Amino acid sequence: MTHTYKAIFVVAALGLGACTNPGNLAGNGSGAGAGTGTGTVTPVDPASNPNSPAYFSQTIGDRVLFAVDTHTLTDAGRATLTAQAGWLQANPEYAAIIEGHADEQGTREHNLALGARRSNAVSEFLISQGIAASRLRTLTYGKERPLEICSAESCYAKNRRAVTVISAGAGV
Repeated sequence: MTHTYKAIFVVAALGLGACTNPGNLAGNGSGAGAGTGTGTVTPVDPASNPNSPAYFSQTIGDRVLFAVDTHTLTDAGRATLTAQAGWLQANPEYAAIIEGHADEQGTREHNLALGARRSNAVSEFLISQGIAASRLRTLTYGKERPLEICSAESCYAKNRRAVTVISAGAGV
């Protein structure tokens, strides 16, 4: 074997040796934190962390729905908002922007006003549950940001909503 082939072989062996599983860098694979030996890294689902915004939106629920042309909270909406308030109390480093939305029925001006009343109803409920008003901000989108686009009640019902968007930093 010539020196060139030996050099190529050594470089290739070193290159392959550098391709290790990063999960095994902490030790020999035994003891606390040892993997299953499959060489795969199992991702952690952020929604499983009760202090994460993903948990808030996916487990607690980030939206409440409204009946046609109203801003009155339903029993289901109040239950969701009570859970949101509990999460916000447990996580004071987060603030919330509450977005009010409407379906496509009615004028733009009417739906902007309705979206504002919906976001204010959610904000007032959260404040009544002990959340500081300084941690909340309201916005209205009216019918400008629909989830569903069709002229059927099934679509309208999804668009009549208020969404609580969590952000880091208590001063929104």
